[in-house]
Amino acid sequence: MADDHTHVQEFFGARAADWDTRFPDDGPAYAAAVAELGLHPGDAVLDAGCGTGRALPPLRSAVGPQGTVIGADLTPAMLVAALRAGRGDSGQLLLTDVARLPLRAESLDAVFAAGLIAHLPQPDVNLRELARVVRPGGRLALFHPIGRAALAARQGRQITDDDLRAEPNLRPLLAGSGWRMISYVDEEARFLALAVRQD
Repeated sequence: MADDHTHVQEFFGARAADWDTRFPDDGPAYAAAVAELGLHPGDAVLDAGCGTGRALPPLRSAVGPQGTVIGADLTPAMLVAALRAGRGDSGQLLLTDVARLPLRAESLDAVFAAGLIAHLPQPDVNLRELARVVRPGGRLALFHPIGRAALAARQGRQITDDDLRAEPNLRPLLAGSGWRMISYVDEEARFLALAVRQD
């Protein structure tokens, strides 16, 4: 697992400083995905793999000043970029592995995870950890600001049937990790799978 962490940190660390300028138009897609998460004022939410914190301001708006927003990321340079962008004001930033969160069981109402699933070394185990920190009935949003086909084209690869984000793969993966998928959208302009934590 240390090798997985090193690879992730090297990949994102090298891109952190200009990450937001590479994807300057993603803000509305993040805000729309956060809105679909169905948060309420006072809720507690985790942005798992928060990167430069682009979801933190809409998450803060959704839960209000009495709510709790936590951004967790494995890459120090991403959290530094989040602070430089002023997003640290929207939530508490944690340098941590989302596979071993320093949070109490059932302490959150929801988890937002943008682009995270492809970087999880053990997706079933890691999704189970996210379920551990969410109360029964709480929600998970797996999000990407472009769809699977558009992302594959951007990366110069073909979309494949073994992609974890493909609905036939994702639905049982979530079910085996303590989640029940309630909606799935894979369009050119966005990918969003919503799930509810099972009892």
